[in-house]
Amino acid sequence: MTSTMARPQGTFGSERPPAVRTARERAAMGRAVRVRVPRSAHAGFTPAADRPDPVTLLQDQAADRVADLLPIRYGRMAVSEFTFFRGAAAVMAADLATTPDSGLVVQACGDAHLSNFGFFASPERQLVFDINDFDETLPGPWEWDVKRLAASVEVAGRDRGLDDADRRAAVRAACSSYREAMRGFAGATNLEVWYAHANVDALRRQYLGHLKASRRKMLDRSLDKARTRDNTGALARFTAMVDGQPRFTADPPLVVPVRDLLTEVPDIEASLYALLRQYRDTLPVERRVLFDQYRAVDLARKVVGVGSVGTRCWMVLLLGRDPQDPLFLQAKEAGTSVLETHLGRAAEKNHGQRVVIGQRLMQAVGDIFLGWLRVSGIEGADRDFYLRQLRDWKGSLEVEEMLPRGLRLYAELCGWTLARAHARTGDRIAIAAYLGSGRSFDDALVHFAEAYADQNARDHRALVTAITEGRVEATAGV
Repeated sequence: MTSTMARPQGTFGSERPPAVRTARERAAMGRAVRVRVPRSAHAGFTPAADRPDPVTLLQDQAADRVADLLPIRYGRMAVSEFTFFRGAAAVMAADLATTPDSGLVVQACGDAHLSNFGFFASPERQLVFDINDFDETLPGPWEWDVKRLAASVEVAGRDRGLDDADRRAAVRAACSSYREAMRGFAGATNLEVWYAHANVDALRRQYLGHLKASRRKMLDRSLDKARTRDNTGALARFTAMVDGQPRFTADPPLVVPVRDLLTEVPDIEASLYALLRQYRDTLPVERRVLFDQYRAVDLARKVVGVGSVGTRCWMVLLLGRDPQDPLFLQAKEAGTSVLETHLGRAAEKNHGQRVVIGQRLMQAVGDIFLGWLRVSGIEGADRDFYLRQLRDWKGSLEVEEMLPRGLRLYAELCGWTLARAHARTGDRIAIAAYLGSGRSFDDALVHFAEAYADQNARDHRALVTAITEGRVEATAGV
């Protein structure tokens, strides 16, 4: 099947037409879509006859990345079917474009798998839980995000060796949580939806009774660890004192200070400091006042993630009052979203701006230093970046270590969180009416997740084979 939706152009906001339908009319529209795209149509997955080779897709996606780092990317993706899935957003986007959808558009994450949810600090210094990766964000079908989340639950469950029943229960938990949450948001006011967020302390109280004592301690340790992942902690983790001033410590190839790259790219330091001047202008006025109280003192290239390896990513060290008053920013290259091939080009001319706008639309609260810029002259090209704090109570749960009950509860939380993100920008009433109160959609997604996990396993084997045969170079254990 092919997708049925009219492809969106542009972002949400002032360009979005005003809501002129009543709530009743919007609900009727959602129910009417079931005739054209039954909820059962989302079940299963059959690869297209002309499906592109997954390894070739990954190589094409990486054509403009730092070549020396790509073996790390493929080495990380080859570790397991789950790590492959994490890095294969481009592969799944191509597959999702062949599946049916309702035509109802939201600001999509584009890469809504289990490991792209986590903890971070709100500006009010509360620990919150939300989606935390928006590199692929673009207006698109809400189903694509839900299907990627559901498939990630199935793949993670297989990675943990869970049996069929436990995996299906976890996938169903994610999908039913999304559906029920969307129905709840359909009955809420616009402001209630906008203010909704997942406060971690409240979540801890809600879920604590479902966990064994050992898992409670593990959860508490994870939350305590997240609160230590701040700018002061990064100072100890990434720097050493040089002539009385903190400077980045080399840990190649994962962390390489800019001073060690100047012989290879002599103009990089000037380019990156210019980056900060441009970035400042994208901050709200009150944040500029705060930013101006810091001065940049060092830069380092950093390898991040799984699928992101090879994109240009920098850590920037700034100091405020004294060497013990640090601010660490991460400047990450933003390229074309994997969704754009299938949904049309982003309205934003700068992909860093695309990421920031998508993040601000989908997250309940965000980083106070979130901004973007374009830098000319880095390796002979104009490159877009978005910036945020490197660490601000950022943390996550180890999906690979979850037991059946823990995976089910976590999947449920991610489903609620994704629904809240979609409800902020899409027609939550129409989506809720389409989903309905029964389990038709949940059942369909359980079957989809199983079928797509099978496809993901085949794709993972294709990458491992390509590495074994020498067609792809991979570095293990980095």
